[in-house]
Amino acid sequence: PTLSFQVLLTSDAPTGDVLLDETLRHMKATEASETVQTWIELLTGETWNPFKLQYQLRNVRERIAKALVEKGILTTEKQNFLLFDMTTHPVSNATEKQRLVKKLQETMLERWGNTPHRMDRRTLALLVLAHSSDVLENVFASLADDKYDVAMNRTKDLLEMDPEVEAAKARGAEMIWAVLAAFNK
Repeated sequence: PTLSFQVLLTSDAPTGDVLLDETLRHMKATEASETVQTWIELLTGETWNPFKLQYQLRNVRERIAKALVEKGILTTEKQNFLLFDMTTHPVSNATEKQRLVKKLQETMLERWGNTPHRMDRRTLALLVLAHSSDVLENVFASLADDKYDVAMNRTKDLLEMDPEVEAAKARGAEMIWAVLAAFNK
């Protein structure tokens, strides 16, 4: 089953991204291969296993936000919520956000191939992450009602596919289906 897929590190060559390189070092350091589910828990800080804490990434959300601020995608603001100030990271590069929204909209409407296996792997991964982050409905919100319904129905059908079956047919996208299975667990 996809939830028990073990992650096998095939290359530990540096990527140039601090978080990805740290992740690769953790994966290389594990004595036994871990499952997709375990790595998601470790890399998001969701595990409480005391024997695996050394593989856990620290301050992941903050570090991702900082990297996106450095790339000009987000900005940093302090917002006052009655009794306390809170740091937020609103989008500062609406063009990049709109490019991703348009890519997903076009994929589910104009370029829909009636199967996820014809879909670009990066786009499929983006779709899975948008779904898992509960922002997928916002992606289609600007569409006309009829197109919104088509896009949401296709997306729903795709996300409700059996990850086990789809991973077996995936040819290079097995990990994406394993991640979807882990998020849907």
